[in-house]
Amino acid sequence: MVRAGTADGGQADSLFDAAGEEAARAAAPLAVRMRPRTLDEVVGQQHLTGEGTPLRKLAENDAGMSVVLWGPPGTGKTTLAHVISQVTSRRFTELSAVTAGVKDVRAAIEAARRELGLTGAQTVLFIDEVHRFNKAQQDALLPAVENRWVSFIGATTENPSFSVVGPLLSRSLLLTLEPLSDDDMREVAGRALADERGLAGAVSLDDEALDHLVRLASGDARRALTYLESAALGLRRGAIIDIAVLERAVDRAAVRYDRAGDQHYDVISAFIKSIRGSDADAAVHYLARMIEAGEDPRFIARRLIVHASEDVGMADPSALGVAVAAAQAVEFVGLPEARINLTQATIHLALAPKSNSVIKAIGAAAADVRAGLAGPVPAHLRDGHYPGAARLGHGQGYAYPHDYAEGVVTQQYAPDSLAGRTYYEPSRHGAEARYADRSERIRAILGRDAEPGGQSAAGNGRDGS
Repeated sequence: MVRAGTADGGQADSLFDAAGEEAARAAAPLAVRMRPRTLDEVVGQQHLTGEGTPLRKLAENDAGMSVVLWGPPGTGKTTLAHVISQVTSRRFTELSAVTAGVKDVRAAIEAARRELGLTGAQTVLFIDEVHRFNKAQQDALLPAVENRWVSFIGATTENPSFSVVGPLLSRSLLLTLEPLSDDDMREVAGRALADERGLAGAVSLDDEALDHLVRLASGDARRALTYLESAALGLRRGAIIDIAVLERAVDRAAVRYDRAGDQHYDVISAFIKSIRGSDADAAVHYLARMIEAGEDPRFIARRLIVHASEDVGMADPSALGVAVAAAQAVEFVGLPEARINLTQATIHLALAPKSNSVIKAIGAAAADVRAGLAGPVPAHLRDGHYPGAARLGHGQGYAYPHDYAEGVVTQQYAPDSLAGRTYYEPSRHGAEARYADRSERIRAILGRDAEPGGQSAAGNGRDGS
């Protein structure tokens, strides 16, 4: 067969390349096909992409840049890197810190330097999961960042203060991405259903299925589009994706749970009451129910922190530390992994000995203050450091506890109107038995032995949760 001439051959090659690119786009996942092309198309993250924001200024002024994007999965870190590359007409080179090493980093930087020297074309070097690079690998980026051989964009799901080396972080603009809201997720799904690059109106999604999709995605746009594409696969044109179709596609039953309605309050109430009742199994069930339904894990963590002091308190003082640590894990790690930390805290609190003496103490003290039982601060406890304080008798007669053998000395601390008033009534549960004994000894030294049933101010401390 005689091959066509050079001109015709070049045109054929061009047509072949174009057809190949079109086929590749069609075969790409829905999340890739729907990737925004401009900053205005980015859903959510208005604090980063809005008019006058640093990122938009960098992109619109085609400035050299070094940026670290920190946020949960599926919030648009890779998308923003692609968009910046397109807006600034720069080459886009992507490396994953999971598989790349120093050799790959140096090769990418050298290619960018060569291109910059030969054609003047700049390169966006995007490092996904940059926190997985060790110190040596991150240090290899410094010359390129320092000399602007590349526009560096790093993406991380972990706090950069702990995972990115100081020299690289100090040379970069740190931008924090937030989880997409439910309305953002609905917009993402709506665009994918209608857009020519997406499903092009071939199928539709009913309201119940959309709500379930939003819950399952938990603010992760990539996950939402992956589930939507799976649900649409094999459906005839004009079909409606209902809750049954979506459940089969993602193999996840829809949890009937309205984050703004009764289910939200009923389930969290049952969760807390199960912990208070020391039923770890029931508590873990309600925890799983909330997580599977897409409840905000920060809300769950906050409730655990409150419960640690409200219902466990001094019976196990470590409970508060465990709950706070779980809340920090939610911020640092995020779901799905943080569900393990929340479960550990839930089991710890459920099995811990219980005491509500802490909430009773502050409740009773606050009630007395509201009732006007305050009174002036005793003169010997007042600030005696300023000029004229001695003339007023402030601070005179104060006994410094560290000067005494037990570190406790007989003197009055409460106002006269509250002398002998008892707020903290320790239980004998768990570690609080030790605090109960110590509290009795201290009150005896202070000369504050309360009359049984007379001077105690603490109530039952129960709330409505």
